[in-house]
Amino acid sequence: MKEFLWPLRVYYEDTDSGGVVYYANYLKFMERARTEWLRGLGFEQDELREKEGVLFAVRKVGVDFRSPARFNDALQVSVQLISRGKASLVFRQEIRSAVDGRVLCDGEVKIACIDAASFRPAPIPHALMSVIYHGV
Repeated sequence: MKEFLWPLRVYYEDTDSGGVVYYANYLKFMERARTEWLRGLGFEQDELREKEGVLFAVRKVGVDFRSPARFNDALQVSVQLISRGKASLVFRQEIRSAVDGRVLCDGEVKIACIDAASFRPAPIPHALMSVIYHGV
């Protein structure tokens, strides 16, 4: 699938005492971008939970912090699906400066689809897999 881009502005609350984005907030930025990617495909996480009985949970994360983002910086967070399984998705994500395109942070995130009641692995809903397989 093609790369999805989500714009982001760094707020004061995102920064640490040194005036740079606190490292854990990069993971939040990535999470929000994946939610917007899913929304862009026509799926809402609360509706998937209510109608399909599934949730998505982070299973594994690898992140490389390259350069700091600072208060008021304009960023772009990318989402690119790089592999899919019956109950999992793996994404490549980058956080870039919207000004010069420099990669500030990049990583790979594995997401598991789980049953909302038992928290055990569950198949990704057919409608979502259909959209993913057809590269919409």
